[in-house]
Amino acid sequence: MDILIHPHYLPNISHFFLLVNSKKAVFEINDNFQKQTCRNRTYIYGANGKLLLSVPVIYSQKNRRIFKDIKISYDQDWLSHHWKSFKISYKSSPFFEYFEDKLICLYEKREKYLVDFNLKSINILFEMLQIDLEYDFTNSYQENYSSISDYRINSENFNSNDIKIDKYTQVFQSKHGFINNLSVLDLIFNEGPNAINFLKTN
Repeated sequence: MDILIHPHYLPNISHFFLLVNSKKAVFEINDNFQKQTCRNRTYIYGANGKLLLSVPVIYSQKNRRIFKDIKISYDQDWLSHHWKSFKISYKSSPFFEYFEDKLICLYEKREKYLVDFNLKSINILFEMLQIDLEYDFTNSYQENYSSISDYRINSENFNSNDIKIDKYTQVFQSKHGFINNLSVLDLIFNEGPNAINFLKTN
């Protein structure tokens, strides 16, 4: 099926599941940007439990912009912070070293726009799993679509339980239990190439 969906930063498992099982993804980049959504946030499994990683953006309520025009802020060195967070959280996972060189590429270049950075993160994930993603972009904003499955609401929902995959072993599971629907990187670092078998419907 074709789906309409936002390009998220290192998408959570339910979001990535939709991408993997779609025939083609159409990325919504022409709606108004909303803060505190999955557009610029992701969660990973840290030593103290669920850890939020957020990409700072240049944004104000007075000067609202559409998603594709949102610029990333580099007032703070968040690139190093995010990379260090991954290293600390997943250095003991079975496949971190295997995928480390691919992920670090995401944090070595300063992208100007959030959409470009998010798309880069998604492409890296698909490279890790050695699968292809066919995608396009919206040309303008449309409230309703009749010929495509609309999943844009997923951007507001960090804790979606609509899609559940089989449980897998997580690094800090013995301390804090299984945490559902983290960034798909959590699954990839723990399951490696086998992660695709958790995500594919057939």
